[in-house]
Amino acid sequence: MTTRRDWLLQQLGITQWTLRRPAVLRGEVAIILPGRVRLLLVADVAPPLDHPLVADVARSMALTPAQLYVVTPLQAMMLPDNVHCHCWWLGLDALREFKGISFHTPPLAALSGDAGAKRELWRRISDDEYYTITAAD
Repeated sequence: MTTRRDWLLQQLGITQWTLRRPAVLRGEVAIILPGRVRLLLVADVAPPLDHPLVADVARSMALTPAQLYVVTPLQAMMLPDNVHCHCWWLGLDALREFKGISFHTPPLAALSGDAGAKRELWRRISDDEYYTITAAD
């Protein structure tokens, strides 16, 4: 059913446009990951990629800093469903699953000082063949 306004605009030859992505006006912008990304770091506060622990984790997975990507939890929720990368949730429980393994740890500041949490992280990265993460994944 057309409204009077729509009918009048049509009579005047005015084409009405509709937004393809109205969520953009509300600040919701879909994030597109570069193809080189192998490990997604999700945290409320972006960890520095040159932090020694982050660099060690990347090195242990045979990843370069260019293959890491940091997003906020809100941005992670807006990623497309077909994202294929591993995900490291820092200080957060996993809010969604990606095509790859997902693991969570305490926030980076707490993780740096917690030997037990670091041990669990290293175990998760290196022990089981299923959890092996490499640059080729």
